[in-house]
Amino acid sequence: MFRRTSFPGAEPSGEATNQARWGLRRSRTGPAERTVMYRGTGLALLCVLMVGLALAACVTPGGDRGHALTGYWQNFDNGATNLRLGDVPAAYDIVAVAFADSVPGRKGAVSFTLDPTLASRLDGYTADAFRSDIDRLHDQGRKVVLSVGGQNGTVVVDDAAAATAFTETTLALMQSYGFDGIDIDMENAPNLQYMSSALRQIRARVGAGFVLTMAPETLYVQPGGSYLRLIDEVHDLITVVNTQYYNSGSMLGRDGRVYDQGTVDFMTAQADILLDGHLRPDQVGLGLPASPSGAGSGYVSPTMVNDALSCLATGTRCGSYRPAAQYPTIRGAMTWSINWDAANGYQFADTVGPFLDGMPG
Repeated sequence: MFRRTSFPGAEPSGEATNQARWGLRRSRTGPAERTVMYRGTGLALLCVLMVGLALAACVTPGGDRGHALTGYWQNFDNGATNLRLGDVPAAYDIVAVAFADSVPGRKGAVSFTLDPTLASRLDGYTADAFRSDIDRLHDQGRKVVLSVGGQNGTVVVDDAAAATAFTETTLALMQSYGFDGIDIDMENAPNLQYMSSALRQIRARVGAGFVLTMAPETLYVQPGGSYLRLIDEVHDLITVVNTQYYNSGSMLGRDGRVYDQGTVDFMTAQADILLDGHLRPDQVGLGLPASPSGAGSGYVSPTMVNDALSCLATGTRCGSYRPAAQYPTIRGAMTWSINWDAANGYQFADTVGPFLDGMPG
C-alpha cells in the first residue's frame, strides 16, 4: 500500500548519479532484493525488484502510478492538532510539508525552517529530528515534498534570475532535508515561461525520482486558466495535480454547465476538465478539506469523496454529471490538512485511505 522508493541500480547510471548528488534518500532494505506494495485492487500488487535490474513496468517518473492519498503537514500552529512528521498515519502516501518561505531581497529564492512556536509545542522538535522523520517515512515507502505557496506564500518566479534562484534554493533544500520534490501551491497566477523553466531545471538535476505535485485553485484550471497552461507545459514532469475543490464557489464543468461546490457533481465535472487531454488519469487527484475547520467553504464528508472517486473510476455512485469516460487509474485524493484530520479523529484518512486500497487500476 506504499509508494515505491528509489533503489540502487534501478535507474540509468545518469539518473542514479543525479539522485545521489542531490541528496535524495534511499530506503534501507536488504541488498538482495526489494518487495514493493502498491495501492491497487484489494490485493496488494507485488513487484519484486532485483538490484541491478530495471523493470520498466515498475518504474515511472515520480513513483508508481498506483492510487495515492496526499496530505499537508502544517509547519505552524493554527488550532489544529500539532504533529511531528513521523507521527503522520501510514494512510498518507505523499506528505506535503507546508510551507517553504520566500527569501527577503532575493526574488524566486525559497527557504525552510521549522516554526519555532510549533517546535516548542512539540517538546523541542529539532531540525535533525525532522530530517530523521523524513528518513522514517522514506523507509516506509512514502514520499515527502516541500510545498511552495499557500494562502500567505509569496514566491515570485517571473524572470530568468528568479527561475535560477528558485532552482538553486529548492535543490539545496532537497539535499539538506531529503525532500523528494516540491508541491506548487501558489494561489496566484504562475508565470508560464519561467516557472516551467525552473521546474525543468530541477528535474534535469534530480532525475526521474523527482516528485512534482500541484494544488491549484479551481479558477486557475478552468479552460484557458493560467495553471492549466502551466500543467500543459510540464505535464510530463507531474506526479499528481490535486485541485482544491473548496473555497471556490460555483464553476463550469467539462460539459460547460455550472456546478456548485460541495457536491459529487462539482468534483467529477471539475476533474474531467483535467482529464480532457491535459493529464493522464494517474496524474489527477481530488483535493478536499479534512474537516469543516480546514476551509471556509466546500467541506464534504469523506464518504462523498469516495463517491466521486468511484464515479470517475467505474461510473458508479455518480450524481447527475457523468464523466466522459471511466478512469480506473485515477490517482486518488488530497486533504488540507493532516493536522485538521487528526483534530477530526482521522476520519478522512480512515475513510478515503481504505477505499483507495480497494479501487481498481
